[in-house]
Amino acid sequence: MKGLLKIGFVLLVIATIPVQLVAQKNTDEQLAAQFYNDKAYDKAVIYYQKLFDKTELPTHYIRLLTCYLELQEYKNAEKLVKRQMKKLPYQLGFHTDLAYVYKASGDELKSKQTNERAIKLLTPDNEQIIGLANGFLKYKETDLAIETYQKGRKLLRGTYPFNFELAEVYNLQGNTEAMLEEYLGLIEYQKSYLQSVQNALQTALNPDDDNEKKSLLKTLLLKRIQKNADETIFSEMLIWVYVQERNFNGAFIQAKALDRRRAESGFRINTLAKLCVDNRDYETAIKCHEYLISKGSDNSYYISSKIELVDVYNLKITSSNAYTPEDLKNLEQIYLTTLNELGRTPSTASLLRGLAHLKAFYLYDTDEAVSLLKEVLGMGTLNPHSQAKAKLELADVYLFIDEVWEASLLYSQVEKAFKHDELGEQAKFKNAKVSFYTGDFGWCKTQLNVLKASTSKLIANDAMQLSILITDNIGIDTNQAPLLIFAKADLLSFQNKHVEAMKMLDSLDKWYPFHTIADDILYKRYQINYKQKKFEEAAQNLETIIEKHGEDILADDALYNLALLNDYQFNNKEKAAELYKKIMFDYQSSIFVVDSRKRYRELRDTLKIIKIENDVLEFKTN
Repeated sequence: MKGLLKIGFVLLVIATIPVQLVAQKNTDEQLAAQFYNDKAYDKAVIYYQKLFDKTELPTHYIRLLTCYLELQEYKNAEKLVKRQMKKLPYQLGFHTDLAYVYKASGDELKSKQTNERAIKLLTPDNEQIIGLANGFLKYKETDLAIETYQKGRKLLRGTYPFNFELAEVYNLQGNTEAMLEEYLGLIEYQKSYLQSVQNALQTALNPDDDNEKKSLLKTLLLKRIQKNADETIFSEMLIWVYVQERNFNGAFIQAKALDRRRAESGFRINTLAKLCVDNRDYETAIKCHEYLISKGSDNSYYISSKIELVDVYNLKITSSNAYTPEDLKNLEQIYLTTLNELGRTPSTASLLRGLAHLKAFYLYDTDEAVSLLKEVLGMGTLNPHSQAKAKLELADVYLFIDEVWEASLLYSQVEKAFKHDELGEQAKFKNAKVSFYTGDFGWCKTQLNVLKASTSKLIANDAMQLSILITDNIGIDTNQAPLLIFAKADLLSFQNKHVEAMKMLDSLDKWYPFHTIADDILYKRYQINYKQKKFEEAAQNLETIIEKHGEDILADDALYNLALLNDYQFNNKEKAAELYKKIMFDYQSSIFVVDSRKRYRELRDTLKIIKIENDVLEFKTN
């Protein structure tokens, strides 16, 4: 029995030894780190010597070496590094540590010789080459890192050229031309790297306040294009640069030249046309589609470009809100001419819808608009989505001519047919608006609560705003009269009955001067003024919202639309840029942040170019 107890006691002691060792190691680790972080290197070195002897971990090696260097214990540092070099001779990065030890001790010659020896020891091994270069970069020896990669390129005989790595080092040195040459060399070596190079240049080309980097890149690309006329990759890269600069016309000229030289179908031009529309460069988008059409009716993009060209003309004329009656008649003629050529078929249903919208909401020929949309709905082979879009457009026209229940019926049909589709959500929101117009605020709010979870940010945002409008204005005060009047004004505004709508809003100001609906009245006035092309008055309403209702839900809408007015109507780009920036920083949860950031960057670059040109002009005149 006593023997068993002795054995048990011994086993217990043995079992606790590893636990004690781990606890001791953890304590040493914590103390070492604490002394190291406090820059008490004389104390930290004691613990890191002990830890490294036990573990030989890289982290312990680095910190122990740092301690020796900080304490100027260069002999100990030299011994430590040589110990690692002996243990891991293939890892040449230790040579850079040793060279630095010699340099820190004042022996520049030994430091230089050690670095040179490391480069001589290189073998055709990718990992070893990168490891040595990183070792040099650790000590900011960029020239030696470049020498390492260049030798590595020769050793590997083209199997891996180190363009990316060299480009990054040249960028660190501020040698833009060499950096760009490496990136261009990489896509020449392997075209599949094009996207990776473009991603890298997105960062490497910024900041570029005076546009010198992009100008140099264009020069280098043009030289390569002239030298290698049959190579398309550099032309594609130049098109990309023009797009980054928002010089879509320059991109079009280059894409057109490439398309002709390669006798292609026009796929690049078609992609560029969509980019132009997204960036409101309608003139260049028109050029793109006209070029595709000029390739002839046998071209695969002929019909789609014919249709999209009309859409672009529509956007160009109507989006600025600066059109004349003559502009609208010309647009109508473009629709009719295109339809006469392509025919009235399911494939041109979008053109018929567009013409119907123009007829109803701009030319006020609602009978013809209804007729056109019924013609579309009567097409037997029309796909369900096109049919739903035509129903939504017809419902809008019915609402425009005050046939409210006809409109609601069509909205309901689309909502039911496309329950889990954005079309169905659009229909649901439009039907909720009908309930709002007719004063059924409870039912309206029920529908809006569902739509707040919409996958479409725009629909979700509109639903939330309308829901808050209802809640704020009938939540406490049971008097629904102000909201009923506002809803009526909203419908009149939709129907382009601007004078009557304004009278309704005036009556609200008169009878309920301190009501919570005040910011909504101002925003509705802005919308009506904008439709009437009274841009100064429109801006004043937005400024009042920002000044007096800056914490309310419409504040970011007001700010964004004021930015658009300054940007596109008043041509005050500096003011527009300030407003976009304010949205980015003061309203970070706004749905307008993404578009504001994009446009702010475009304006910032444009304004810098204008400033440079003005400075040059001023210098020449002086």
